[in-house]
Amino acid sequence: MSMKEITAFTAVQLAEKIKGREISVVEATQAALEQIDQTEGLINSYVTVDREGALHQAQEVQEKLDQNILASPLAGVPVAIKDNMCTAGMLTTCSSKILENFVPTYTAEAVQNLVNAGAVIIGKTNMDEFAMGSTTETSAFGITKNPRNFAHVPGGSSGGSCAAVAAQECFYALGSDTGGSIRQPSSFCGVTGLKPTYGTVSRYGLIAYGSSLDQIGPIAKDVTDCAAVLEAIASYDKKDSTSIIRRDTDFTSALVDDVKGMKIGIPRDYLGEGLGPEVKAAVLAAAKALEEKGALIEEFDLSLVEYAIPAYYVIACAEASSNLARFDGVKYGYRTKASEGLHQMYKKSRSEGFGPEVKRRIMLGSFVLSSGYYDAYYLKALRTKALIKQAFDRAFQKFDLILGPTAPTTAPEIGSSLRDPLKMYLGDIYTISVNLAGLPAISLPCGTDSKGLPIGLQLIGDCFQEKKIIQAAYTYEQG
Repeated sequence: MSMKEITAFTAVQLAEKIKGREISVVEATQAALEQIDQTEGLINSYVTVDREGALHQAQEVQEKLDQNILASPLAGVPVAIKDNMCTAGMLTTCSSKILENFVPTYTAEAVQNLVNAGAVIIGKTNMDEFAMGSTTETSAFGITKNPRNFAHVPGGSSGGSCAAVAAQECFYALGSDTGGSIRQPSSFCGVTGLKPTYGTVSRYGLIAYGSSLDQIGPIAKDVTDCAAVLEAIASYDKKDSTSIIRRDTDFTSALVDDVKGMKIGIPRDYLGEGLGPEVKAAVLAAAKALEEKGALIEEFDLSLVEYAIPAYYVIACAEASSNLARFDGVKYGYRTKASEGLHQMYKKSRSEGFGPEVKRRIMLGSFVLSSGYYDAYYLKALRTKALIKQAFDRAFQKFDLILGPTAPTTAPEIGSSLRDPLKMYLGDIYTISVNLAGLPAISLPCGTDSKGLPIGLQLIGDCFQEKKIIQAAYTYEQG
């Protein structure tokens, strides 16, 4: 079988071919590495490609399969990991100069779950520095380009993971989602990305940005793959104090082509100004397709949508300023070459190690947490977050799912977003509320614009209702 034939498979299809002895794990890994050799120079999806380690893992997994030790539905399938998840013995940088030489001694729980299931880790993907950004242009290791059009961004912050899946440089990937960082780049790159309910996937070993918002999830070619990967990574973990014990993690059982009687709400607030006309048309066409399959579609007022962005950036930046205080040049990571005394060493290490977007968010976070402003900004943002959660609770009393766009536009051109950071922040309008409320959501392709750039459809569920969004997404995809 040729390289192109192998890399075209979805993760679940490839796993079946491996199980059926049609393709070996080493062949699958070599196909992904060959594809990386061909396309990586154009796209820059990876910070680290672990060629030797991947081939060694592939050999080990094949031996276990031959001995019938592994029974996982993803055994032998090569995966890429976003570079903010720790991997023992492999460089983990968060795409920042301050961690350019950081090699962890332990592995993130979600990644370990994949390793236990027989996954082969190809490498670590590029991202916005410390996951702060929506375009993968704030990386210290160069920008990632959108495989659908090299003049455009892949989205962010999990842009490297989404670009790698879209360019067939891996069969699926892990990303992290703090305000849309799995869903928005999935939308821009034309792949499928799922953000689970907060607490479903352990955050142990995920280098924190906003601890109350961050959640790891799968990025893949289709809904079936996302369900299978989520099933593999979801687990209770006592090392993560926000981890939740869940009994219903057989997500693949929801891959049913049926939405008869399912009530789906479309927030009018999501269809107003700022939404591109082509995006709006594609999303409403997707809603129509679900309606034709038996879903009950209704528009409604979600309320508080305009407060989501300010609330999110106050909370996320406050948590970031606290989380990033540990990068001080003392214990690990980058340390400035020339400094006199401890204080100057701290200052110079941080000012040389962090990029401008990270500094902007640390300063904003430190400002809203300072004594004169804590009540005026941070506490007010937390109260707003609670009100947004209540608005979703009311909506889910009436609807099974909420449907809308993933992003207001298709992928912008490289260089256009960073000129106006506030405009870039506003691009997160449809994804951010989901993180504030801890909800699950999926983005899947629903068409392209006149330039051929992908458009993403977002389906949002109530807490712990991943199965509903998987079922509706799968039904739409089958159509």
